[in-house]
Amino acid sequence: MATGRTHRPATRSRGIPEATVARLPLYLRALTALSERSVPTVSSEELAAAAGVNSAKLRKDFSYLGSYGTRGVGYDVEYLVYQISRELGLTQDWPVVIVGIGNLGAALAGYGGFASRGFRVAALIDADPAMTGKPVAGIPVQHSDELEKIIEEDGVSIGVIATPAGVAQQVCDRLVAAGVTSILNFAPTVLSVPDGVDVRKVDLSIELQILAFHEQRKAGEESNADTDAADADTATAATPPAPRGATGGSRKGPDGDVPAVMPA
Repeated sequence: MATGRTHRPATRSRGIPEATVARLPLYLRALTALSERSVPTVSSEELAAAAGVNSAKLRKDFSYLGSYGTRGVGYDVEYLVYQISRELGLTQDWPVVIVGIGNLGAALAGYGGFASRGFRVAALIDADPAMTGKPVAGIPVQHSDELEKIIEEDGVSIGVIATPAGVAQQVCDRLVAAGVTSILNFAPTVLSVPDGVDVRKVDLSIELQILAFHEQRKAGEESNADTDAADADTATAATPPAPRGATGGSRKGPDGDVPAVMPA
């Protein structure tokens, strides 16, 4: 089976926008779920809803792949699964190394979704000698001294960094020097890499902080709504009732309208 060192996805050379590339995994996830339920075809509206995008954007994205669906029928689910998988480079084996086998690294090692999506955990690496040889998710941990050798022997082009922030850049530099050209970074720091190396950052604390912002905003909106309602109730209670027979700000006299307040 081919390895990731000799094959790269063709998305950039075909001019597919990065925003579209970022949405392809969302479509693939939704399509895979449909395929598992033996659904043969899907409309753009149904697939867009499942992927969390609007249907016009989906049709535009698929036009970059040369897939336009069939009017009145929709898209062939199995064909789209193949087409997107091929575009993302998932029809081949991508060996991955995970560096840093703490709680997060161990959880990533045990994630069953890698194998089903075209990725093989080739090695688990940790700098702690006490971890060497310890099996995690059925894979023995290897010492970081073996990093370069493992990358070369397994043809690894994707590295996952799950180390503390203080050593993440050093690990990144070693991965790049050894030939890794794509990095998934879970360390809470920004990595500096040369041209030609792609980095995707996953920071769970930042995501939680963004959610906290939205929660605070929603709480503020609810508080403002409650205050506005209370002010309206107070204003209603403070307004004295109009005198019997009075209408608006004037009253009728024998000569027509008479101002409510007469001049002295």
